[in-house]
Amino acid sequence: MAYNKIANQFTSIEQVSGQYLKNTPVKQSENKNSEVGFEEILKRKQEASETKTSSLKFSKHATIRMSSRNIEMTENQIERLENAVQKASGKGINESLILVDSLAFIVNVKNKTVVTAMNRDEADSSVFTNIDGAVIM
Repeated sequence: MAYNKIANQFTSIEQVSGQYLKNTPVKQSENKNSEVGFEEILKRKQEASETKTSSLKFSKHATIRMSSRNIEMTENQIERLENAVQKASGKGINESLILVDSLAFIVNVKNKTVVTAMNRDEADSSVFTNIDGAVIM
């Protein structure tokens, strides 16, 4: 062991590491998932997020409006509403008026959220503001 006898100190880093680290095995990390590439991981994440965000949400306001106006939707109408939201999204629409049968919906397309709902009769006498597109199903 080489050290400075005057100051009782090692004279170099190599001496310190050689003395204290000579019995320590060097661990090499192995990535066992190295076969899975970035593209595959990205694809999986996108598929997972698509399945999470594919369903349409109804805001509290829309739920209250539907209840107070006795609006009930069939599975077919909900599916058509979701398809209309996808079409609106494909056209770059942010806020949309969507007409499904005798029902009218204002939908925030980006968040896939129904903001309000009404019967077509109520919609005929209304003025719609802050929408940038309409989809008729």
